[in-house]
Amino acid sequence: MNLQTKREREKKTVSLMIRLYCRKKHGGKQLCADCAALDAYARSRSDSCPFMETKTFCSNCTVHCYRPDMREEIRKVMRFSGPRMMLYHPVMAIRHVVSSRMEKKKMQKDLKAKPEFFFFGKGR
Repeated sequence: MNLQTKREREKKTVSLMIRLYCRKKHGGKQLCADCAALDAYARSRSDSCPFMETKTFCSNCTVHCYRPDMREEIRKVMRFSGPRMMLYHPVMAIRHVVSSRMEKKKMQKDLKAKPEFFFFGKGR
């Protein structure tokens, strides 16, 4: 999968999750102002992510580029919408779970392969 396709898939997934959250929590067919701002912010973060080639999802990234307030908002959306994605978008949800697990296994394998050096003493 090329980089542009990966970005578009991630943006689509996040937008669907935000839309689901807004519809269930705020009761409208259109995004409210706060959810629209969060969607625009998440899309801009995805567009400017320098690690898109090597990461699958923001939760697996070592650098968190979201502002603290937006990070908390996106967490609320993910906590609410994540489990419900199986009902509303099952293929996308399964793809997300499989990709996430594969990425976590890869990260664990990479950590085991890297030797760690420990320095004992003052400043050494």
